[in-house]
Amino acid sequence: MSSPLFPEPPPAIDPTPVDALDRAAERLTARKQDWATLGIPRRVDYLRRIIDGLMEVAPAWVADGCRNKGIPLGDALAGEEWLTGPVTTVRNARLLLEALEHGGAPKPPALHTRPDGQVVARVFPTNLQDRLMFAGTSAEVRILPGKPATQGRIYRESGGSGAVCLILGAGNVSSIPPMDALHKLFVENEVCLIKMNPVNEWVGPHLERAFRCLIDDGFMAIVYGGIEVGKHLTDHPSVDTLHVTGSDRTYDAIVWGTDPEERARRKAAGDRLNERPFTAELGCVTPVIVVPGQWSEADLDYQARSVAGMVTQNASFNCNAAKVVVTDKAWPQREAFLERLRSVLAGSRPRKAYYPGAEARYSGFLDYYPDAERLGREGDDIVPWTLIPDVPPEAGEYALTNEAFCGVLAETSLEGGSAAAFLNQAVQFANDDCWGTLSCMLIIDPRTEKANKAALERALDELRYGGIAVNGWAGLVYGLCVTTWGAYPGHPPEDIRSGVGVVHNTFLFDHPEKSIVRQPFRQIPPPIWFDSHRSLSLLGQKLLEMEASPGWGRLAGVALAGIKA
Repeated sequence: MSSPLFPEPPPAIDPTPVDALDRAAERLTARKQDWATLGIPRRVDYLRRIIDGLMEVAPAWVADGCRNKGIPLGDALAGEEWLTGPVTTVRNARLLLEALEHGGAPKPPALHTRPDGQVVARVFPTNLQDRLMFAGTSAEVRILPGKPATQGRIYRESGGSGAVCLILGAGNVSSIPPMDALHKLFVENEVCLIKMNPVNEWVGPHLERAFRCLIDDGFMAIVYGGIEVGKHLTDHPSVDTLHVTGSDRTYDAIVWGTDPEERARRKAAGDRLNERPFTAELGCVTPVIVVPGQWSEADLDYQARSVAGMVTQNASFNCNAAKVVVTDKAWPQREAFLERLRSVLAGSRPRKAYYPGAEARYSGFLDYYPDAERLGREGDDIVPWTLIPDVPPEAGEYALTNEAFCGVLAETSLEGGSAAAFLNQAVQFANDDCWGTLSCMLIIDPRTEKANKAALERALDELRYGGIAVNGWAGLVYGLCVTTWGAYPGHPPEDIRSGVGVVHNTFLFDHPEKSIVRQPFRQIPPPIWFDSHRSLSLLGQKLLEMEASPGWGRLAGVALAGIKA
């Protein structure tokens, strides 16, 4: 159903019949060995054809995404659908193409070894166009301690029996299912059976067109349906491995069962219901660590808009959305910053609560925090932007252990007293008291960073998160694709939290630990997650052209679109 404020969503798609599911799985099984031994020239050809296919379907893909999320097609917010759909997917495919054109051993990035022996790869920027398009932005992938920075294991080892990976697609961001498939196919060497999530099943037909070359040749299949279809496939004898982006509850239901008592018994005994190898990205209560400093009025305004945008982007239905702001109680500008944050959230336009269960999750937070501040507009199909101030920084606190997955932002403060002391406490708090290890953000001004360089680097060393953004949003760790995306390693199946394994990783690192993206404290033009970005739709279209075929003329188009922001 539509509401007066939002467009009509795309029509539902019928579930794939059981016999068609079986045929798809069996066909993939018959072709998995062929894919495992497929030469690099053929893979390069597939990626080129995929990029062409993605460019062909991009406008219709974006149009349906806007309809699903209640965004008028001509609105600047349509840029979110360009950026989080075709743009990111095309970038992922192009970077894989460039990697394989080096023979399956991507051009080695700049490496350095830390005093403790850990290897760090600088993966961004890689060329002058990167430097100009993302001015001041850098990214690194840290390799697991004790491991080498080797790349492209599957291209150094011949043969293999192949595998069929069942991908249970995420429903919130339309690039997740195709990018998960690109990783499984071209980084892990597995053919893919994608079950679309009913929330964004509308993107399935567009992906069928874009990936037609792989589907026709038996290396990919796309199917539709809900829980019953998922259960049929997770137990299917033709499925060798599993991958899910979503909830830890979904993972637990597959691996340990749905009955709570039976699940607890199985976990205690280590008796998995489903023994297949499993990779998963399962969300996070993402903290934003605000390091105290001496900020100007413009700094306060900018950072309030930045944090608010980390909440409002995609109606806050992001696994890396800002969920808890961590401040220093002794910071003289704390209240000024929070007041500006309130003001920006109150002025941010309402979004359709398109993801099922948002209202119930929101009500759950209001039950625990009746003094929560409803700042945004309320109405049908809307969860208002809401701030919960002064949440106790204690283990087990509801707002710190439950991912809201709606427009709720908690705020908590620590007894820091100095930037270095605060950083030390904030790292411990984020690691021990905030649920999940997928993503976090850290904001620090240049003067404070210069005076506390060692404390900042120690914090980045010690933060147990798979993706860390300094002075930016962790969505960049997801979208750059040269970085890895996934939980910090080490979660056992009995306590999976944010998941296991990584995706994207277009440098094909065999042993990644975490990725860190650093940006300037303030940027001009404003970042793409700012709610007030006026040219986001045009920028998204220009970035798509640039990602498909980089060139100086296209870079100029991106720059002009950015200036109009």
